[in-house]
Amino acid sequence: MGPNGIVAATTVAKSPPDGHTLFAVAAFTITMNEYLYKDVPYDPLADFTHIHLVGTFPTVLAVSASSPITSVAQLIEMAKAKPGEVTYGSGGNGTMNHLTGQVLARAAGVQLTHIPYRGSAPAMNDLMGGQIVALMESLPTAIGYFTSGRMRPLAVSEDQRSSSLPDVPTFREAGFAGVVTTNWFGFTATADIPRDLVLRWESETGTALQSAQVKEAFAKIGVRPGTLGASGYTDLIRGELARWKEVIAAGNIRAD
Repeated sequence: MGPNGIVAATTVAKSPPDGHTLFAVAAFTITMNEYLYKDVPYDPLADFTHIHLVGTFPTVLAVSASSPITSVAQLIEMAKAKPGEVTYGSGGNGTMNHLTGQVLARAAGVQLTHIPYRGSAPAMNDLMGGQIVALMESLPTAIGYFTSGRMRPLAVSEDQRSSSLPDVPTFREAGFAGVVTTNWFGFTATADIPRDLVLRWESETGTALQSAQVKEAFAKIGVRPGTLGASGYTDLIRGELARWKEVIAAGNIRAD
C-alpha cells in the first residue's frame, strides 16, 4: 500500500480505463494525502471514477480499562491542567483517527499530544500498558478490546451512536458538538472507464450491500453499509477534501 495508500492509489490512477481495476479506498487516501505529503502523484477527483461508498464507521476515543478517566470531560480537564502532557495514540500520522484527535483538541481548546504508531496493534498495546493516556482508534479494529473489557470507550465520532456500542455517547452528546468525523471506505476505479461499467459496478455493489449476509457481517464489526452511489460518493469526497484541507492547514500537520 505504501504510506497512507499512496502506492495503491497511484497504481489504480495509472491503470487502463477498462473497469477491471478497482480500489477499496480508505477516506484518508483520497481526502487527506495531498495535504499531508509533498508531490502526491494523483488528483483525488480528476484521476478516478468513484463508484460506491461501501461502509462507514466511527473513530472511538478510548482509555485502558484501568484508567481513572471515565468521560471525555475528564480527559479534557486533565489536558487543561497539564498542557501538552496528555497523549493519545493512533495507528499513524495523517489517518482519520489522528486527525479526529486534532479536531477534538481544537473544539476543546486544549493541546493533545499525538503519538503515531506503525499500526493499531502497538498503539493498543501501549494504551493497555499505560505508556499513553488515550487512543483514537477505528471501531472495527478496537471492538474486540471493548467487548472483552480491556479498553474503555469514551465517545464515538459519528453524529449518532453506534449500535455496537449503544451506551457510548457521541462527542456531540459529550459536549463537543464540532467533533463529528466518519471513517469510510469505498470502491474507486481509474478515470474515464466506460459509463456502462460504472453503472454495473454501482448497481451490483449497492445490491450486495443490502444483502442480509453483508449487513450481518458488517454489524459484527461496527460498520454501516454505504448507501451512496457514484454521484453521492463523489460529492462526499469533494466535501471531505475541503474540510480536511482546513483542519490539516490549521494544525500545520505533515506526514512526511
